[in-house]
Amino acid sequence: MTADLSAPPARQHLRASGRAPRAARKGTGWAIPFLIPAAAFIAFVVLVPASQASIYAFTNWDGFSSDWSFTGLTNVERLFQDQLALSALVQTSILTVVTAAGINIFGLTLALILNSQIKLKGLMRLVFFAPVIITPVVVANLWKFIYLPDGPLNTVLRGVGLGGVTKAWLGNTDTALWAIIVTIIWQFTGVAMVIYLAGLQNVPDEIVEAAHLDGAGAVRRFFSVVLPQLGPSATIALMLTLLAGLKTFDQVWIMTQGGPGVSTQTLSTAQYQTTFIFGDFAYGATFAVAISVIAIVLAVVQQWFVRKRGT
Repeated sequence: MTADLSAPPARQHLRASGRAPRAARKGTGWAIPFLIPAAAFIAFVVLVPASQASIYAFTNWDGFSSDWSFTGLTNVERLFQDQLALSALVQTSILTVVTAAGINIFGLTLALILNSQIKLKGLMRLVFFAPVIITPVVVANLWKFIYLPDGPLNTVLRGVGLGGVTKAWLGNTDTALWAIIVTIIWQFTGVAMVIYLAGLQNVPDEIVEAAHLDGAGAVRRFFSVVLPQLGPSATIALMLTLLAGLKTFDQVWIMTQGGPGVSTQTLSTAQYQTTFIFGDFAYGATFAVAISVIAIVLAVVQQWFVRKRGT
């Protein structure tokens, strides 16, 4: 048996004697005690309430009494027959799909622009990412002011001669949901931008240059070379935006509270109203379970698609 002459004498002695440092023998087990507080906090704040909600969804619990009994699938059947729930599902689907598409398209576009050699790109990255760090409640109130009948948006439209298109954007059933979608896209495009920027940093320059030398134009290089390399980034960005859209509450509640009528009602706002305004806690828990099931289905379908594409 020959010792590794490139290793320090102390390490050669340990290898020759068959001994290893105590930390190496123990592995990463020493880190477990440090994870216990965080795990306990997550269990108390997330896992326990989620488990309780899953149970209460199949009961007649009123939220206050200690007496309740199982009712089977009664609340689930009610969910599929409730026009409020069905309307909320439609609005949630539209909001989720459109915001995810918009955030990813605009985020990728900004990432491509800011990954080039333009001037002040560092400052521009900061400017475009700044809305992300603002609390959604603040952003919702800001855009609620912008959308007022006499607010900045209508004032600008009147100033450029487009007074005929002005309206109460949040008070119109045809525009309220789209106004909220614009707000969400404006705030969270920076998240996708950062993710795609990180992905673009990992695209080998040699491949892009080789495609350029072969005569491929900018569009062809993007779709044939760059875009396939952004698969992992797109997977992360798409999943984050889909789940965020599915759980959207703050912007909708602050800007319209689900109105006018039920035109902006989402599953999250319907859950809140059912639980805390109407006091139907068991049925409200059913909404929470429905949101969780949809999120799990989305995650499974996307992972299946990613694996299938990778094979």
